[in-house]
Amino acid sequence: MQITPTRVVEERDWVRDRAETVVPIINDVRDDLGEIFDTEVDSITTDQYRTEVDVVFADGDLAVNVAAMVAILRELDVEGDYPGFVVDELLGRELAATIAGRQPLRTLGEATFHYADLHVHGDASENAGVDDCEAALAAGFQERLPGWNWTERESPFGVR
Repeated sequence: MQITPTRVVEERDWVRDRAETVVPIINDVRDDLGEIFDTEVDSITTDQYRTEVDVVFADGDLAVNVAAMVAILRELDVEGDYPGFVVDELLGRELAATIAGRQPLRTLGEATFHYADLHVHGDASENAGVDDCEAALAAGFQERLPGWNWTERESPFGVR
C-alpha cells in the first residue's frame, strides 16, 4: 500500500462521508455511557463530526497515520472472518486511540472502541474491517468532541 497526499485526501473524504453512519454510533455510545455513569452527555451533530474530521486531517503527521489505518481497515477481510478478528480489533483500537489524542483521552478512546465495536455490525457485502473502522471512528471522535461534563471543567488535580 502506498500512502500519498492524494490518498490521505481520499481517506479523509471517506471518513467525512461516513458521518451518516458514525454520528448515530457516537450518539448511541454517549447515551449508553451517560446512563451507565449517571451523567448527561451531549449529542453531537453531523457538522461537528465533519469539522473535527477536518481538524484531524489538517495535522499532516496525524492525518497520514489515521489515513493509513482507515485504508487498511477498509480493505481488510479474512475468509471466515473469525481467524482475522484480532488484527481488526488491534487496528480499530489503535485508530480510536490515535484520533482521540493524548492521555487520558487516548485510553478512553481504546476502551470506548471495544464498547462501540460490540454494537456495530457491518453489512454482509462489506469487508470485515469496515465495521471495526466505523466503531473506531465513533470512539475516537466522540472523545475529541465536547459534551462530557468532566472535560469541560478545570481539573482539581492541576498543580500551579
